Amino acid sequence: MPSAPLLLARSIPSIARVSPTLAGDLAYRLFFTTSPRMPVRTADAPTHADARRGSLRVRGAEITTYVWGAGPRTALLLHGWRGRTSPFAPLVRELVAERFRVVSFDAPAHGSSRGRRTDIRDWVDAAEQLHATHGPFDLILGHSFGALAALTIARAGVPTPAVVTIAGAASPDAFLAQFARDLDLDDRTAARLAERFRRRLDLDETTVSARYDAVAHPLPEGTRLLVVHDRDDRRMPDDSSLLLHAAQGARSRLLRTDGLGHARILSADPTLDAVVAFATGGFDAVDGLGTTAGDETSTATRPRGVRVPG
Repeated sequence: MPSAPLLLARSIPSIARVSPTLAGDLAYRLFFTTSPRMPVRTADAPTHADARRGSLRVRGAEITTYVWGAGPRTALLLHGWRGRTSPFAPLVRELVAERFRVVSFDAPAHGSSRGRRTDIRDWVDAAEQLHATHGPFDLILGHSFGALAALTIARAGVPTPAVVTIAGAASPDAFLAQFARDLDLDDRTAARLAERFRRRLDLDETTVSARYDAVAHPLPEGTRLLVVHDRDDRRMPDDSSLLLHAAQGARSRLLRTDGLGHARILSADPTLDAVVAFATGGFDAVDGLGTTAGDETSTATRPRGVRVPG
């Protein structure tokens, strides 16, 4: 039997023919739905269980935090929408082996954390609190929606020398536009969705851009960026990542993979190799893997000598 969110998604285009406003309101409700919660995969369970757990209060919700390792450098990992920290397990193991302390959390209404509502402000709040207790961060990495959070955090209050985005986007507009395409929304319904999104954050178009758009407002001069995205990502196509890479100029490197999609890219060998190289050796090490610097039209290949899992 189709789930309630799926039935709602299927009904929105029909509702839009009668009332774009109502359809936009329903799309807005669906956009912020976080259920069902992702379970911990069997392969990730041992690393997940190994973490030292804690908790934080984030805008009234108690969230679960995780720490692995005790090295001299610290990395903050940010999961995506409807995700959780546990899929970072392969990356956690790699970074701990390189003497990193790894810090993360499940956002409200995600994973093991409490709460029923959330938005990007919770990712930012949690990161700022973790920075106060575990920072400074030598690396901030985000997957999917967490990539947008990582860019936002690095631009507003949590300084870091290095940011990694994986299968992400540079602004909320990219996520809203893809959601509108997924639901086949007409222009008026999509505009209503965007209006409700801005109203939730109590921002207008200009202030949303200033706070959350890393193409229009790039990272600070002292921050390096690694952008990782798969050409076959159907959940979040790489258009926004290419613009993000171009906007940072010589301070960015781009890794484009093939056949990994939106989720598998997170634990694939090319991604792990590039992130570890970036975290430990900077641009010189990453360039040696075959990533690309330059404008948005450049096309990097997977690291040489590394097989992309089939």
